Amino acid sequence: MTLTSNMRIDGDRLWDSLMEMAKIGPGVRGGNNRQTLTDEDAEGRKLFQKWCEDAGMTMGVDQMGTMFFRREGTDPDALPVYVGSHLDTQPTGGKYDGVLGVLGALEVVRTLNDLNIKTKHPIVVTNWTNEEGTRFAPAMLASGVFAGMHEQDWAYARQDHEGKNFGDELKRIGWLGEEETGARKMHAFFELHIEQGPILEAENKDIGVVTHGQGLWWLQVTLTGKDAHTGSTPMPMRRNAGLGMARITELVHEIAMSFQPNAVGAIGHCDVYPNSRNVIPGKVVFTIDFRSPDLEILDGMKARLEAEAPAIAKDLGLEIEIEATGHFDPVTFDENCVKAVRDAAERLGYSHRDIVSGAGHDACWINRVAPTSMVMCPCVDGLSHNEDEEISPEWARAGTDVLFHAVVETAEIVE
Repeated sequence: MTLTSNMRIDGDRLWDSLMEMAKIGPGVRGGNNRQTLTDEDAEGRKLFQKWCEDAGMTMGVDQMGTMFFRREGTDPDALPVYVGSHLDTQPTGGKYDGVLGVLGALEVVRTLNDLNIKTKHPIVVTNWTNEEGTRFAPAMLASGVFAGMHEQDWAYARQDHEGKNFGDELKRIGWLGEEETGARKMHAFFELHIEQGPILEAENKDIGVVTHGQGLWWLQVTLTGKDAHTGSTPMPMRRNAGLGMARITELVHEIAMSFQPNAVGAIGHCDVYPNSRNVIPGKVVFTIDFRSPDLEILDGMKARLEAEAPAIAKDLGLEIEIEATGHFDPVTFDENCVKAVRDAAERLGYSHRDIVSGAGHDACWINRVAPTSMVMCPCVDGLSHNEDEEISPEWARAGTDVLFHAVVETAEIVE
């Protein structure tokens, strides 16, 4: 038996599963609030477990709470092909970010069962814990421990805004596994995800073949001036930290624009002190997010900010501190896995283009320990991390069709 273009997943079944999972941890206007290690996360995990076991798979859970469901292959010595994403969401998240990749992976196995296809390599459907990082920073925490990027004890000690520890909450919801994190070996890993950007929809492409993932630098900047009355302090005598942030915001935009295409940068979070309508800000703390798929460019953006921002501060009579608070290098996905995705899209007749992932994903960490690639489908207006996030059933079906073919080709059909 060989892969043919008429081998397709059941799009209606996939969509029904997406809508059923979305009932757990509903948001306030149609999305989801199923943050990691909450009661809602536990409930979603139980439903996912039932579906996987109904499909004939056996479960393993590691010490970070990541769920692994195995469909056996014919060769007991062959390393498994892993496929999946995450079920946790942002506090005001959509129904598809991560979830499509997990339930699409389940649909791969369901379709194999429907077609009575056996593969040489086992296939393992995966739900990574705490990809979002919204409750316990940083993002991609469990896959980061799996790939050796973080120490597990350090991860257990991460706290949410209420001071609750990751490790304690993992125990509380009943999903602390016994399996050593990172002990599993992979033949390959595939992740399906919505694009979370506007390119595929704008270009009317069905599929994004993800060749690279952007690296990032997160920088925290603290500007210190002097609190003063807005009405009685002459303009030339002010040490306005808010003005310094404004000028550095322009600098960040200019730096990113000078490294086009693909480089991006913006000011994200900011805290202004004392944050009063009639007080000139004496202190501002804000974060900068630089990203690029090219390491030299990424480091160059950081270096230019570090060189030019102090001059802005000095000109305004401000003190400045710049601290790197997050970083990972750009990712180049495995050429054979990327080819499997591209070949699948062509075999199935879907329009496609190569694309760089602008967001971090579990696949970015797993790429460090196993051959990896990603499949992307469009999302409406590129909107994500928002309850208005939306995709069409057709987009979901196309992405999962491509995922199915890429995974099965890599797992090798047995006649």
